Amino acid sequence: MDAVENAVTPAAPSTVANGTSSAIIVEEFEDLASLVRDDEASVSITVVGASGDLAKKKIFPALFALYYEGCLPKHFSIFGYARSKMTDAELRDMVSKTLTCRIDKRENCSEKMEEFLKRCFYHSGQYDSEEDFKELGKKIKQHEGPRVSNHLFYLSIPPNIFLDVVKCASKSASSVSGWTRVIVEKPFGRDSESSAALTKGLKQIDHYLGKELVENLSVLRFSNLVFEPLWSRQYIRNVQLIFSEDFGTEGRGGYFDSYGIIRDIMQNHLLQILALFAMETPISLEAEDIRNEKVKVLRSMKPLRLEDVVIGQYKSHTKGGITYPGYTEDKTVPKGSLTPTFAAAALFINNARWDGVPFLMKAGKALHTKQAEIRVQFRHVPGNLYKGSFGTDLDRATNELVIRVQPDEGIYLKINNKIPGLGMRLDRSNLNLHYAARYPKEIPDAYERLLLDAIEGERRLFIRSDELDAAWELFTPLLKELEQKRMAPELYPYGSRGPVGAHYLAAKYNVRWGDLGGSEH
Repeated sequence: MDAVENAVTPAAPSTVANGTSSAIIVEEFEDLASLVRDDEASVSITVVGASGDLAKKKIFPALFALYYEGCLPKHFSIFGYARSKMTDAELRDMVSKTLTCRIDKRENCSEKMEEFLKRCFYHSGQYDSEEDFKELGKKIKQHEGPRVSNHLFYLSIPPNIFLDVVKCASKSASSVSGWTRVIVEKPFGRDSESSAALTKGLKQIDHYLGKELVENLSVLRFSNLVFEPLWSRQYIRNVQLIFSEDFGTEGRGGYFDSYGIIRDIMQNHLLQILALFAMETPISLEAEDIRNEKVKVLRSMKPLRLEDVVIGQYKSHTKGGITYPGYTEDKTVPKGSLTPTFAAAALFINNARWDGVPFLMKAGKALHTKQAEIRVQFRHVPGNLYKGSFGTDLDRATNELVIRVQPDEGIYLKINNKIPGLGMRLDRSNLNLHYAARYPKEIPDAYERLLLDAIEGERRLFIRSDELDAAWELFTPLLKELEQKRMAPELYPYGSRGPVGAHYLAAKYNVRWGDLGGSEH
């Protein structure tokens, strides 16, 4: 999801998120934000595009989870808005099918569901009609009564129509006494120019990085003396940021085809994790101090060269008697499309801490596994006394820190140890923190965190407009070159480990992808 915060002028546009966690929030009035949890204030949450898959599968269940946990304000209402004709009862019936009591308490679940659904309402209207939004505004007002009102809009709609929605919502359905915030679907624009055009009406934009483990990355590094001295070119040989999905576009290719994997995942999600990983120690944990350090990282990155990038596209593959369709076989994808569904890149940071350290990034669809992780490979031990025990493959003896974001969130450190017995035989083991085993309490879904942070005005996980500009400046020249030269992506079979070119790219910098080696955990 990507998240944005902003003082919105009446006609200003804004933005937010998908399953990978990046969002945008736009904010109208700040002075009364402190009242959001006050008994006298109300929060009205409008899900625009309420009949779509994202709303049904993610947004409404996340709102229910927050309600179940007692995280929503006392006075709240939820409104669904879409073009489809639907009654309040039909919306409630649709929403009820996707609500689950996966939260650890589990008691009174059906009662809680009924109470939650009573607060859900529906309004049908066009996305570019100020009149329809004015009617929505009246309906919201009826439920709010005389209290201070705060409005949150979640735009679960394609990016090409959110400008219309924000303009209409801002003019006709924004709060007159509290704040108004908007969350919209990433990616934010297609390049520097379109991003700047979208930003024009916004004073400030923040992209959201969800994921519990991203926060834990800061804690791991800055509160453990054992790691902070090692966090530099002196001890780290390379850093890998890996995102893979084991499914293709599955009928959503039309949307994906206009953006591709680089815009969808790399330019925002992975690049922001890289900035968080590589930044200097901030002055404090205040949002602005963290953002200042992240911007410095992005601005000191070397321009991306075409020879440091590999793109791929999945093709049809038959496995176990089942044929999985290729990307261009998806009926929603234009024939002969060159849009990459896989990309790998080598990035470098020109500063004293990271000079010469390759940051390897890869993201892809229809690969052999679903995972998101950061891998830190440390240098070889100088004058290693035990190199004879490892043979010529010194890489096997390298310490590696793995921060796994999904699935099974955890952190593990690969170390070398002696196998008990009379001989000198060495082995590699993992010192493992598996979150689910260590902390059986449910880890909040990224959408729950996003919505709660948007309601409470929490900014630490959001990025601002100069970060967005720096990220686009890094990727826009590359994207334009790929499209102007009509670079053909290397084909890889559905369910494979991706294009061979990614291995050559890593080998060029004397690196092996850590997620492809032997046994893990």
